[in-house]
Amino acid sequence: MPCARALRQWEARPTSALLGVRRTRALMWQRVRGLARACRRYRVNYNDSVQEEQEMVCLEPMGSERMEMRKRQMSVQQESAAGGTAPTQQGQTGQANPRGSNACCFCWCCCCSCSWNEDRDDRNRKASYDVKEGTTDCEDCPKPTLDEVRSWGQSFDKLMCCPAGRNSFRQFLRTEFSEENMLFWLACEEFSKEVNKSVVEEKARVIYEDYISILSPKEVSLDSRVRETINRNMQEPTLHTFDDAQLQIYTLMQRDSYPRYMNSPAYKNLLNTLSEQSPES
Repeated sequence: MPCARALRQWEARPTSALLGVRRTRALMWQRVRGLARACRRYRVNYNDSVQEEQEMVCLEPMGSERMEMRKRQMSVQQESAAGGTAPTQQGQTGQANPRGSNACCFCWCCCCSCSWNEDRDDRNRKASYDVKEGTTDCEDCPKPTLDEVRSWGQSFDKLMCCPAGRNSFRQFLRTEFSEENMLFWLACEEFSKEVNKSVVEEKARVIYEDYISILSPKEVSLDSRVRETINRNMQEPTLHTFDDAQLQIYTLMQRDSYPRYMNSPAYKNLLNTLSEQSPES
């Protein structure tokens, strides 16, 4: 009967293994629920500390936090545009501020009064070089040919040298909430063509406020070395003030966004559409 006893032991092993798996799964879910409760408590404590403290160090969100912040900014801007709310004028007193719901500008800085953002529209209207996002989303250029679209896949330089390529790539960056990289690069290209010294200083200041300042919703991602160099050069701005930053953003788009654009449906659909139209023409 040793064979029968061994057979019963062998049949019991899967059952004991399943019980061990179930116990492990239960322990795992208990730990997950504990972590969820700890995260909720941390979030509540963090919000309370933000309300109590009046001065905090401005932190620079990166990665997924920057992406989530930009999504919230776009939703707030769309709601304000749909509601037709007008910004509060500086000369009026006793009037509620329509930007009250956006008191912190999602910049992780609770010590700012956001008065900088109230004058932002006026500065953008005065800056003639800035790319118009509301009226003309893209540059004026003819429709790309099939050879041009195919050349975009050869190198990032060929894509950026073609106005139609920049327009298509910019629309793709908008879907990834990183359009400010292209806007900053275009602004630097326009800035490098300026010859009037007084205009250079004004344009440098507006570029800094729009894309370098941590209070800007269109801030680009730069390392500390380049940011410190720009801060020093802003004392006496020149045409080369943003050269390092422009090169870094160009490299970022080339290494990070360009490969995804080449594999995106937007590029493939454009290539297929032109390929189907070429025999007919």
